[in-house]
Amino acid sequence: MSTLTITAKGQVTLRQDLLNHLGVRPGQKIEVDKLPNGRIVVRAAAPNGTISDFIGCLSKKSRTILSIDEMNEIAAKGWAGEE
Repeated sequence: MSTLTITAKGQVTLRQDLLNHLGVRPGQKIEVDKLPNGRIVVRAAAPNGTISDFIGCLSKKSRTILSIDEMNEIAAKGWAGEE
């Protein structure tokens, strides 16, 4: 069990070992659910994006052509939080 300190602003900083356990890095989001009896559940937020974000990446004029294997590798790294 970890004990955290609440700042004067009512904020709590999660230590690196907790962030590693959640699998999140700076800039990523976490979700918090309130449970009965003053308890909360914290988890990494699922990645989200819009179809517009995806279509926007297709409209860029790029001369780089990737193979299906290269695209799959990039997608796998993204879902694993490596990119």
